[in-house]
Amino acid sequence: MKLTKIAVNKILKLLCLLVTVGILCIMDSQTAYATDSERHLTGDTEYSTIINEPGTAETPDDLNQLNVVNGVTITYNNDNGSLNGSLRILLILTMIAIAPTIIITMTSFTRIIIVLHFTRAALNTQTAPPNQILTGLALILTFFIMQPTLNKIYDEAIVPFENGQIDQTEAFELGMQPMRDFMAPQTQLKDVKLFMDIAGQEWDGNIESIPNSVLVPSFVVSQLRAAFWIGFMIYIPFIVIDMVVASTLMSMGMMMLPPTTVSMPFKILLFVLADGWALIIGQVVQTFY
Repeated sequence: MKLTKIAVNKILKLLCLLVTVGILCIMDSQTAYATDSERHLTGDTEYSTIINEPGTAETPDDLNQLNVVNGVTITYNNDNGSLNGSLRILLILTMIAIAPTIIITMTSFTRIIIVLHFTRAALNTQTAPPNQILTGLALILTFFIMQPTLNKIYDEAIVPFENGQIDQTEAFELGMQPMRDFMAPQTQLKDVKLFMDIAGQEWDGNIESIPNSVLVPSFVVSQLRAAFWIGFMIYIPFIVIDMVVASTLMSMGMMMLPPTTVSMPFKILLFVLADGWALIIGQVVQTFY
C-alpha cells in the first residue's frame, strides 16, 4: 500500500514538471532592451540610453524627469571639489560644538556681557533684567559688531572652499585672518608680551608674527581688563547716590534703615532720565570701532 502511494506521488511530480516545461517551450521568446527606440541593445556605441543630455535642463520640472543612463561618471579635479552631504553635516556639527568657545574667546561677547552685568549690579536690581535678556542682548550686539568680519570670512574662505578653489588648510588660514584683524587692534601689547614670555618664544614686534595660540588668550585678557575698567566707570555715579542717601539717613537718625533700599529708586530714576541703556550700549559698541 505504501509503495503504491509513493509511486503515485512521483507520477504527479513528473506530470507537473512536464507541464511546466511545455508551457515555457510554447511561449514566444522576448528580448529586453535598454530603450524602446528601435530596440538597440545596451552597449551599442551608436545609440545612448541618456534621454536628455547633461546640462540641458532649463526648469525644475526638467530636473525631476527620469534621465536613464547606463554608465558611471567620475569627476576628478586634483582633490578639490564640493563637499558631500556627510562631510558637510560633520563640519556643521563640529562648528556647533565649538561655537560657544569661539564666541566667548574670539569676539566682542566677553566685554559686552561683563559690562551689562556690572550695570545691573550697580543698579542693585538683583535679577532685573534677567540673565537670559542680558545674554541675548550680548549675542545680538556681538553679531552686529562681528558682521563685517563674518562676511569677510564667508567671501574669502567658505565660498572658495566650496567651489573647490582652495583646500582645507588654505580655507582655515584665510578664515582666520579676518578674526586676527579684529582681535589685534583690541589686544594690548603687554598681554602679548606676557604670553610670548610664558611660551618661551621670541617676538619681533610684528603683529603678523603672533601665533594664534598667543593672540587668543592675549585678546581675552585685554577684553577682561577693558570690561572691568568700563564697569568701574559705571559704578561711580551710583556710588555717589549711595553715599548721599547714607549720609542723609545718618543725619536723620535712621541708622536701622538700609541705605540701598532707599537709594535703589533714585538710581533707577537717574538711569532712566539719562537714557542709561542706550548710552552704555552705544559707548560699548563704539569701543570696537
